[in-house]
Amino acid sequence: MGSKPWLQPAPTYQPLETYWDTEDDAPGPRCAHTLTAVAPTKSHGPRLILFGGATAIEGGASSPVPGIRLAGVTNSVHSYDVLTRKWTRIRPAGEPPSPRAAHAAAAVGTMVVFQGGIGPAGHSTDDLYVLDMSNDKYKWHRLVVQGDGPGPRYGHVMDLVAQRYLVTVSGNDGKKVLSDAWALDTAQKPYAWQRLNPEGDKPSARMYATASARSDGMFLLCGGRDTSGTPLADAYGLLMHRNGQWEWTLAPGVAPSSRYQHASVFVGARLHVTGGVVRGGRAVDGEAAVAVLDTAAGVWLDRHGLVTAPRGSKGQTEEPSLELMRRCRHAAASVGVRLYVYGGLRGEVLLGDFLIAENSPFQSDVNTPTLTTERGSNVSSPRTNNLSPFDPLSSNGGPQSPSSMGLSMDKESMDRLVEASAAEAEAANAVWQAAQAQAANAESSVADDNSQPADSNSEGSDVEGDVRLHPRAVVVAKEAVGNLGGLVRQLSLDQFENESRRMIPLQNDMSHSAKKFTRQKSPQGLHKKVISTLLRPRNWKPPANRRFFLDSYEVGELCYAAEQIFLHEPTVLQLKAPIKVFGDLHGQFGDLMRLFDEYGYPSTAGDITYIDYLFLGDYVDRGQHSLETITLLLALKIQYPENIHLIRGNHEAADINALFGFRLECVERMGENDGIWAWTRFNQLFNHLPLAALIEKKIICMHGGIGRSIHLVEQIEKIERPITMDAGSLVLMDLLWSDPTENDSVEGLRPNARGPGLVTFGPDRVSDFCKKNKLQLIIRAHECVMDGFERFAQGQLITLFSATNYCGTANNAGAILVIGRGLMIVPKLIHPLPPPLQSPEMSPERLQDDTWMQELNIQRPPTPTRGRPQDHDRNSLAYI
Repeated sequence: MGSKPWLQPAPTYQPLETYWDTEDDAPGPRCAHTLTAVAPTKSHGPRLILFGGATAIEGGASSPVPGIRLAGVTNSVHSYDVLTRKWTRIRPAGEPPSPRAAHAAAAVGTMVVFQGGIGPAGHSTDDLYVLDMSNDKYKWHRLVVQGDGPGPRYGHVMDLVAQRYLVTVSGNDGKKVLSDAWALDTAQKPYAWQRLNPEGDKPSARMYATASARSDGMFLLCGGRDTSGTPLADAYGLLMHRNGQWEWTLAPGVAPSSRYQHASVFVGARLHVTGGVVRGGRAVDGEAAVAVLDTAAGVWLDRHGLVTAPRGSKGQTEEPSLELMRRCRHAAASVGVRLYVYGGLRGEVLLGDFLIAENSPFQSDVNTPTLTTERGSNVSSPRTNNLSPFDPLSSNGGPQSPSSMGLSMDKESMDRLVEASAAEAEAANAVWQAAQAQAANAESSVADDNSQPADSNSEGSDVEGDVRLHPRAVVVAKEAVGNLGGLVRQLSLDQFENESRRMIPLQNDMSHSAKKFTRQKSPQGLHKKVISTLLRPRNWKPPANRRFFLDSYEVGELCYAAEQIFLHEPTVLQLKAPIKVFGDLHGQFGDLMRLFDEYGYPSTAGDITYIDYLFLGDYVDRGQHSLETITLLLALKIQYPENIHLIRGNHEAADINALFGFRLECVERMGENDGIWAWTRFNQLFNHLPLAALIEKKIICMHGGIGRSIHLVEQIEKIERPITMDAGSLVLMDLLWSDPTENDSVEGLRPNARGPGLVTFGPDRVSDFCKKNKLQLIIRAHECVMDGFERFAQGQLITLFSATNYCGTANNAGAILVIGRGLMIVPKLIHPLPPPLQSPEMSPERLQDDTWMQELNIQRPPTPTRGRPQDHDRNSLAYI
């Protein structure tokens, strides 16, 4: 038999333990129940809530009536504490739901919502029952929902999408198998079900399917049984677009086996499918007993592994996990990287075992690598809102994108970019005058340092495996005008026209925690005011009158609080994965919000509980909202000092940002006196910023590059802060200003078109630096690249740029890099937004205040982009 194209080797799926609890509070044998992961509270860590199900069966082979029937249907509630590994039978106050099985459940923060099912008296009502676990006084709420809704049904699915929309799909209403879809917006009162009419390929009617919502907002429906009783093998994703329209899209490939009455749950970007029933009522067997759909790579994976002997057993040999997963009507949930499976049926045997398995850390991702963190507690939950039924939730939003994927740059735009950037080159040259005087001494010192071993990098990494760039990038294409557009797409790296132009030949082979301190809080929670005002990934709009909402006193307090944090951080940050890396933002605050909206944002309603953020500098200048950009990042740093990381760019210097927009923006938006004072205070803060970051001691991140002078990481670590740009440090200038050469064929050191005294460095310098410091990758920013990211030196260096359509002319994409726990790196892109539609609301008069820097940027030509068109003479270009 030939190999199946959709079946690829996957990381080891190693069950950790299986045991049958003998505690009085253990749920005991049951099937057709639900198991739901609930976010931690102040008094409890993450928990699993098991509700309902059948505790007995009738019939079977010995019965004159063929088949088996569920019996002993219950409405009992059991809570499993993930940290203590203890079951507790809980009896919440209030009116409980009726006993039921084959119902649906979903977590909303610290609550669990239940709907539908079937019990001794037939179909359960269609009321929503909410189990509130926000404190130790657990309580049932019966939620009144206006208008028509899904109605009584069983064998359906439900989950929370984009941390806001309760979505339920399919099932059986007692008369027929259904194919409908409904959504309830938990942020809108009065609560009302909305019948959805999604576009795209609609799934057929089915029951006993499974569904799980990915952390970025995709609802994935998998398998089930159709109207004729035939098991299904397809999977469909349901997404909501920015305009409120929902869309179905068929998942790639075909599952290893058709099935129903199975279980599925997301861990990161991977949907883990276990057990189920195939045609004829037989249990799924063989390798198909465990299947995984990697939604980042778009392929189905197989799984292998063994389980240890059950807890409390004696002399029992290891049982293959595939055999253990031959069950149906069980329930599954995930917390962090762990998967939990409880109960179910195997043949005519009702099961009461509890399987805990751990997914390998080597996995790709779409929004975040995994739902766990090595900081703080051992396990984190994907949702941490404490709500009563239902308070408005922050919408993280599902992926949206139009179908167009192309990037274009007309000749006029390129010509404007190619014009000499004289003002910036002159500014850079002026800064360099002081450094040049000490160049000889600095280079002599470097020669001495060169003979010393790189002790600071001699320890092994905490993360096994090498740094790898994922073979596909995640893309949100240009926003379309007048049509819905497409979904988030997966593009192979070789589909990008510009990204790999520097590498010759094309290939992608890549052969201390921060100091603890007491956080300095700003008075009256100023940083929280900034976050609540600005961190609105979907709803932020520029102020109509351009007036900035903070005064100079508040700017000073914010800078002071952030400065106290930077004072306690090393010059080279020591960071751990998972982490998101951002390149230049240049005051394009709208792009920062779009990146947050599409790929997650730093708050407890977003993904800060399980992934860090690293920003590589150039927060200000060029764009129209430098004040919003830098104040939000500082506020986030104060709120999450161990999870938000900022390093310095070349525009975080008074000599530069006095000329390229930031000083003028402060004056224009805050007034002459307050503006000059705020601009001066920001620049004092910039002198304290760290200068580089090491991730897992294998990846170094900086703004510019290694230039001519940097041979060891120690040289950067020795730079004492605060430091100004005119301090004469050759290492600092190379670190913030240098660039790679034109491509892999240009080695050594070359003059840099940015200005006199600046250099570009070749792939040989990159290779030597990585080898000497036992590093595998350099990530840097500083250059506008057409695809938002670009490889160099055979993939040992990646340039990253996060602002789209730089200065309104480049038409470039913006990108971030998501580094997973296994050091798999996934590029994630957004494309420029189209020009606004002409309307009275968007007339030139209304746009005048929002385009006040356009003429200034024309007078100061920006950095030309690396990339299209290919026939330009790039030796004459000047870069950022």
